[in-house]
This record gives sequence, structure tokens and C-alpha cells, in this order.
Amino acid sequence: MADAAPHRPSALARLLRWFLLFAVLIGVALAGVLWLGYRGFADAPLLPQDAAPGSVVIERGDGFGTVLANLRGEGVTAGHPLQWKALAFETGARGRIKAGEYALDPGLSPRELLQRMAAGTVIQRRFTIVEGWNIRQLRAALARVEMLGQRSDGMSDAELMAALGHEGEHPEGRFLPETYSWVRGDSDLDLLRRAYDAMTATLDTLWAERADDTPVDSPYEALILASIIEKETAVAAERPQIAGVFARRLERGMLLQTDPTVIYGVGEAYDGVILRSHLDTDTPYNTYTRAGLPPTPIAMPGRAAIAAALDPADGDALYFVARGDGSHVFSATLREHNRAVACYRRGGCE
Repeated sequence: MADAAPHRPSALARLLRWFLLFAVLIGVALAGVLWLGYRGFADAPLLPQDAAPGSVVIERGDGFGTVLANLRGEGVTAGHPLQWKALAFETGARGRIKAGEYALDPGLSPRELLQRMAAGTVIQRRFTIVEGWNIRQLRAALARVEMLGQRSDGMSDAELMAALGHEGEHPEGRFLPETYSWVRGDSDLDLLRRAYDAMTATLDTLWAERADDTPVDSPYEALILASIIEKETAVAAERPQIAGVFARRLERGMLLQTDPTVIYGVGEAYDGVILRSHLDTDTPYNTYTRAGLPPTPIAMPGRAAIAAALDPADGDALYFVARGDGSHVFSATLREHNRAVACYRRGGCE
């Protein structure tokens, strides 16, 4: 019996095979194009290089669709929603995005943005408490900070301290001059709590390290004296010398006779010029009419001023007068002091 002829695929079958091969090739090519497009989206700049830096706010509970809508609202046009979802899956950000405010800077890629959102790397802003500010200046500065929650607005100083958990304490001097970072959602009370805790920790540390001959009997007295030193000089090297003068005066029962305390007692009525009438008007802060330290600090002293108050410089100076350039001339006797006053305040220098 003769062998059967080999089966040959029909023309339709051959056409089907070619069609399937073509479809596979097209699919591979399309997948490659989509992959390249995805990679280009994921690591390309999020915004044009000439775009102004911005930010996007993510609220607690926002889903990924809302996150993407917020980005669109801030001018981010890059990427298809499917690309964003794929990238969120790849980076592990899906379901892990944290609430907060995130920077949108030119050059930032979608991948980097989602990684920041998953890590909670939010925008950090800064607020500086300046050495020598009083509580009025501190509260006024906080009130001007944009995007910082203003919870103390309308509170008296007493109500403010109660809100901070320190009812009955005078607020002056209680907040450490330093630069503090804060994020959107924080309030003025949050910053003040941190500054209060920082001052407490600093004062406790320096009090434990105080010199044996420190002229004060408590950390609070050290804070009061440090605030006077802070207001008397901006020259760092002079702080221990100023502290030494005040220490010797306190030990001898002499009046401190320091103008900054008088000015503080005058309050908002002080217009920049201290008058004889100010020196003669008795207030709890007038160290020309009352002995010892005033009842509270008169400003926010920095760490260096507190350290000086607790470790005053040795010497015999009991007086000092400003030269006019921020520094001072120190004198051991009233006669020397009067000569220095004539020299630097009355133009009598030879």
C-alpha cells in the first residue's frame, strides 16, 4: 500500500499563523513602547525646568485618586492615571502615602515624589526666636507666620501659659531663642511648647554646671539675670564681664541700675529714648529705685547669656558704659565710671 501524502496546512491555516505571529510582534512592540513611555514618565522631571516651585497638600484619608487630582490642580500634567498607579505599585507608595505638604520642585520626578510621600518627607519650614525678644515681640512674630495655625489669637498671656500647660507662670523669658522647624498643620502653641521645653532643658543643664560663686539662688533667678545680660550687650565676649559686674553689685547690696529693666517697666509707653523721669518713676522693674533682681525676666535670653549668668567673670569692675559701637568700658570706681561716661556719652574723649 502506498504511503499517504504528507498533510500540508491549508492556506487559511498558514494565514492564521502569520496573523498570530504578527499580532505577537505588534504586542511585543507595543509593550516595549508602553514600557519606554512608563520609564520616561517615572524618571522625567515632574514640571518644566522654568516652572515656579510649588507644593501639594495631602489630607489624612485622601485616596490615590484624590492625590492625583490634587497634583493636577497644582499644574502637574505628566503621566496617565494608569502610569501613576503602576508607579505607586512599583515604589510601594500605594496605600502608604502620608498626609502633609510636599514640595513640587522643577527637576523632581514622579518616582521621587511618590517616594517622599510614602516616607512622609514633608516641607519643613523654620521660625527663629531672636535673642532679646520680649513676649510681645515673640507673639507678634508668630502671628505673622503664614500657614502656621494661630490658636493663641486673642489669648492673654495668662491664658497662653495655661494653654501650654503652665498655668500661673509668667511667660517672659520662658522660650529659648533658637530656630525651630515646623510643618503645615502645626500651630503657634506647638512651637511655643517646643521652645518652652528647650528653655527648661537648657536652664536645667546649665544650672547643674553653675559656678560656686554664682550670684543667684535658683534657676529662675538665673533666667532673670540672663535676660538683663542679654539686653545689655550684643557682644558675646562681654557677657561674662557684664555678669561679673551684676554679681558683685548683688553681693554688695548695690542697686543694679540697668536701663533695660527700666525700659521694660515703662512698657509700650517707651518710645526709644530713656528719660530721667523714667529712671525716677518706681515700678517693680526699676532697678534704680529697687534693690535686687526684678520680679521676672525682661526678655528671652540665649544659652550664652544664661551660661554667663551662672559663671560670671572675675574682676573688680562695678560699672560699665556703652561706647556707642555695641561694646562697653568697664570701671572699678565711680570716679573712673564718671570719666568714661563723660568720654563716651558727652563727647569728652581726648
